[in-house]
Amino acid sequence: MRIFSFGSSIVSSYWNGAATYYRGCYKYLARLGHEIIFAEPDAYGRQQHRDSEDFSYVESLVYQPGEGLDSMLEQASSADVVIKHSGLGVDDEALERRVLELAAGSAIVFWDVDAPATIARMHLNPHDLFRSVLPHYDAVFTYGGGPWVKEQYLRLGAKAYYTMYNGLDPDTHYRVPPDPSLACDVAFLGNRLPDREARVDELFLRAAELYPEGTFLLGGEGWADKRLPSNVRWIGHVPTGDHNRVNCSAGMVMNINRASMADSGFSPPTRIFEVAGTGSCLLCDDWPGIADCFEPDEELLVVKTAEDVIAALTKYDDAGRRKIGAAFQRRALRDHTYAQRAAQAEIAFQECIAARSPTLAHS
Repeated sequence: MRIFSFGSSIVSSYWNGAATYYRGCYKYLARLGHEIIFAEPDAYGRQQHRDSEDFSYVESLVYQPGEGLDSMLEQASSADVVIKHSGLGVDDEALERRVLELAAGSAIVFWDVDAPATIARMHLNPHDLFRSVLPHYDAVFTYGGGPWVKEQYLRLGAKAYYTMYNGLDPDTHYRVPPDPSLACDVAFLGNRLPDREARVDELFLRAAELYPEGTFLLGGEGWADKRLPSNVRWIGHVPTGDHNRVNCSAGMVMNINRASMADSGFSPPTRIFEVAGTGSCLLCDDWPGIADCFEPDEELLVVKTAEDVIAALTKYDDAGRRKIGAAFQRRALRDHTYAQRAAQAEIAFQECIAARSPTLAHS
């Protein structure tokens, strides 16, 4: 299949949490023999902060917002599958409408990397453009979701719905030697976002205040003007190529979902699988669906308060943390690889094409 995707960026993780997800899904779809073209706008400084990784598994196209759309859509018109990802940040409304105008032979998929936000947007505005065009897409894929997200999308008119969780790419996320310059008791990598800040305040920053003898490492953009406890060190944007070093240098690594993702649940983010790949011990914020992916207390540690974080730090020695991290890694390699996700996506694409052209599918 020839798959043409519009997304925020596959070459840059700068202010772009979906980068690892795109890379994992499309890299392994390419390994299944599919041709991947990924079009992304030159926006938000991402092209000036490209990651130094091998993206040869995709044909990467960078276009100027607005003026480059006609050319991109013309190239997309010959694809078997055309995908509009959510959250490009520019041209979203135009693309949501215009991809549906492509040749009838293409299956058109909306692949949502932030389903709670998209659903909230449609509920808040009954006249939202996407609400009117959604029933014309052949399918909706979501980065996470669970029962609530599926129910919402089907009620809003989606013809078909598929959950495509994040996963582990063992070629990219694996154990490396710890870096003494990054040594800490707890590390958290995440951009400062209004929907997550209160949870970071409680689980990470208040934990640091309650545990002054500990060392805490904070990565991500947006924290420059945030008051931080004296035992928290902020290191700014961390390119995805450096995530292994950070995760392997920390005694424990923390995951903190955005509030909307935590409320809807069933949305394990990329950082969970990045940490699993390194076999590090994860402190995970609480949300529905964790146990569907990993076993709490055996493969990861669920924390609801700053006090829970301190309890975990004091309860588990290095051997205990290694045991949990090793179990975490084994489970991810068994059940949650991007090779498995790509195989699921391939089947879903085939079903979309068959539903669009039943005569051809059975000829």
